[in-house]
Amino acid sequence: MDRVVGIETEYGCLLSEDEPHVNSELWPAKVKNYLFRKADAGTIDLHYRDYEEPPGNGGFLLNGGRLYLDMGHIEYASPECLHLHDLVTYELAGDDLLQSSLVALDAEDRVSFIKNNVDHHTGATFGCHENYLMKREAQFTPPILGTLLTFLATRQIFTGSGRVGQSNPLAFDFEPQQSEAQVNFQLSQRADHIVNDIYQWVQFNRAIINARDEPLADYRKYRRLHLLIGDSNMSPYAAALKIGTTACVLSLLEEGRLPRNLVLADAVQSTRDISRDPTQRWVVRLESGKTISALDVQWEFHQLAQKYLHNSSAETNWLLENWSFVLEAIPHNRHALIGGVDWITKKWLLEAFVEAEGLSWNDPWLQSIDLEYHNIDPRRGFQLTHAHQVARGQLPFSSPAPAESLMLSIGIRSPVTAAIFW
Repeated sequence: MDRVVGIETEYGCLLSEDEPHVNSELWPAKVKNYLFRKADAGTIDLHYRDYEEPPGNGGFLLNGGRLYLDMGHIEYASPECLHLHDLVTYELAGDDLLQSSLVALDAEDRVSFIKNNVDHHTGATFGCHENYLMKREAQFTPPILGTLLTFLATRQIFTGSGRVGQSNPLAFDFEPQQSEAQVNFQLSQRADHIVNDIYQWVQFNRAIINARDEPLADYRKYRRLHLLIGDSNMSPYAAALKIGTTACVLSLLEEGRLPRNLVLADAVQSTRDISRDPTQRWVVRLESGKTISALDVQWEFHQLAQKYLHNSSAETNWLLENWSFVLEAIPHNRHALIGGVDWITKKWLLEAFVEAEGLSWNDPWLQSIDLEYHNIDPRRGFQLTHAHQVARGQLPFSSPAPAESLMLSIGIRSPVTAAIFW
């Protein structure tokens, strides 16, 4: 990648029948306190960061990331990364930190952290927010933003985590929803909860692009693109594609190379339509009145990335090759993507279970399996690897994070009181 990128992941907390359910908000706090006060995984905040982030609410980790409480759930922010391998590894490190804490607290059989984006019972949603550093001079005219929204709405065909059923959240104007046909399975967990294309608020009126511009850098040179649309991926391969393809499209944007006349008539509705389409043809309508499939949209972005970004780095070449592999496999060899693309993997598992048990798609059993897929406990959920060394601050030196980790490590071990501003 040619930019700094980071991910913020919100985790749900699931309690067994043996654990009092009044503890659902206590366990995130217990794990946070254990990591900072017992495990020496980082340094806890001693001051207000915001009116909702009082002292002790969270802190910086030795691996350069942050961990904190947000409205009752626990949230892990990866450190700033320059390479896909680093970013995926640091994201997995968040899972490892939480799960190892439950083990240390002898609670792994009673408490689980779930890296998903929906609560099937309450209709709530948990976020996986992406952050991309961009050049301040990059043009964000309506056609450019519209084209970026087109990419983001259609990338779910390989980045979606999949879900059973549907949600019908109210938009900001609180207009009642029309009655809808039952949806057995859809590509994206976040699609139903996105009700705007661009907006500043994070809650209630969630947008594809959050308009809050906090670059955490020289604001004269940089801006931060904050995305709310993405699903939490259990597959590291899907996570790499999600971040890497988006970074490529942002490079095209900055260079003025985006495709022309590729603006959706309604990006929010198209996001939902693609996710829910049972035929999986994923046809959307453009502002011009023409129609195009989400697959063809992605091919247009890929072809431009191949033309202008090929050979810019070995990582980019890997990304372009795998982007095309996925786009070819989706219509022709979808089984090759089992284990790589989350929604395809989950749908395959659920279909096998439905057939074996003779179930209907509205059976609550399927919601339980959907949930367990996202359990970060490697004994129970879909998980390929751990990142224990990165979780504990033993880092590859190819991103800004090692400098942050070194500063925190020295500060924690020093008897001198210090203040770090970043």
